[in-house]
Amino acid sequence: MFSGTKINISEEAARCLLCYDAPCSNACGHGFRPDKAVRAVRFDNVISAASKINQNVCAECVGECERACIHYDFPVRIREIIRKLPQSKKCRADLSIEFCGVKCENPFFLSSSIVAANYDMIARAFDAGWGGAVFKTIGKYVVHEVSPRFDAIKKDATPFAGFKNLEQISEHTLEENLEVISRLKKDYPSKVIIASIMGQNEEEWTEIAELCEKAGADMIECNFSCPQMAADGMGSDVGQNPELVKLYTRCVKKKTTIPVLAKMTPNIEDMTVPAIKAIEGGADAIAAINTIKSITAVDLEKMQSLPDINGKSAVSGYSGKAVKPIALRFICDMAKCEKLKGIPLSGMGGIETWQDAAEFIALGCENIQVTTSVMQYGYRIVEDMISGLSEFMVTNGYTRLSDLVGKALGNIVPAEKLDRETIVYPIISKEKCIGCGRCYISCQDAGHQAIEFDQERIPKIKGAECAGCQLCSLVCPAGAISRSKRINRRRC
Repeated sequence: MFSGTKINISEEAARCLLCYDAPCSNACGHGFRPDKAVRAVRFDNVISAASKINQNVCAECVGECERACIHYDFPVRIREIIRKLPQSKKCRADLSIEFCGVKCENPFFLSSSIVAANYDMIARAFDAGWGGAVFKTIGKYVVHEVSPRFDAIKKDATPFAGFKNLEQISEHTLEENLEVISRLKKDYPSKVIIASIMGQNEEEWTEIAELCEKAGADMIECNFSCPQMAADGMGSDVGQNPELVKLYTRCVKKKTTIPVLAKMTPNIEDMTVPAIKAIEGGADAIAAINTIKSITAVDLEKMQSLPDINGKSAVSGYSGKAVKPIALRFICDMAKCEKLKGIPLSGMGGIETWQDAAEFIALGCENIQVTTSVMQYGYRIVEDMISGLSEFMVTNGYTRLSDLVGKALGNIVPAEKLDRETIVYPIISKEKCIGCGRCYISCQDAGHQAIEFDQERIPKIKGAECAGCQLCSLVCPAGAISRSKRINRRRC
């Protein structure tokens, strides 16, 4: 519906710096929030973007917001974005859902990390609209952190597409953390508090779990998956040992009555194996994925891996948008596993927008956890997640969030069951094509040599050679290549 304009305004919105206390909105003489409108577009929430401003008034505006823009290059073209927005629709679906028998006002939770590390942070998140939080992992282990502890893979205008993290569990004492959990539950009774825990032996797992329930936690998440613990026998060391997963889950269930989640490590070939063991140990749900063991970069002048910690570094967890395909694969594996049928799933890994969240839900998740996106953009992103998912549900006839859970699973099949008798050809739009030749280069050097490109700089598809791989459409920078209807190969 908006494919022609959405690409343009999305690209422009991606230039926005997402400022704190945005100068553009402060300069608006009408009291509108152009920063929120632009942010909504950036996070795939075009439909509700117009609700942040008044399109009729903005159409006649002289542009105080653009003049106030502090972009380092040139001002974001806010008025152009606003003029091309579709009419606002105020749609609000019921995003509440029961997860492990606990009522959640929406599925969006902070995951166990620095974004959920103390009272003030989680309180701000709850005020912003998050349905719950998984408190940063607590235990008796004394943490000594390194500096710096982060590195990132950058992409275009984003601060990072992939993120490396050397941080461990909470640096506060167990007693301090339990007090915060108790205070949060008292002050925000309708929000869901999940205590993430990690022990070093059977007794610790049991004791910490019991204390968390007494403090008021609604659920417990067992961290069997942190890949950068400085002590042996913790985190992913446990998650890669299915029998330990079962043992420690049983220890947690021994003296607790609240639901228990087992958080899985992706640093394993088949996640269903430890997940099944966790359920055998008494877990009520599975959370996945934690971060992926990684080395993000090497400084070739110093021959040192990053981040540089006094000349050294270490393998540690990778997260961010780049890991989403891997997270979805593991979620799908568990959702389709017969021995895990009916087990609730909490999904995480690369979730930035409502669309990312909806994909996890469509593959079987009833709950969503987010960290790396909050580290880039702040707690405010939940506003666009809520409005975007609401609009999607209303538009597509979903009355309850539970109706969306697992909806896409049936369409993921083994490779041998895919249709190999039909083909979809690329269609090049002469109006949109800019004659750059990117499609030609990719097809010549990495495809089937099925594109002609002459001095007129107009690419043409050679049907007899084309295999319908669609590489050309993926590399086209102008969005000039679409797809034909599916055709039976025998008739080609």
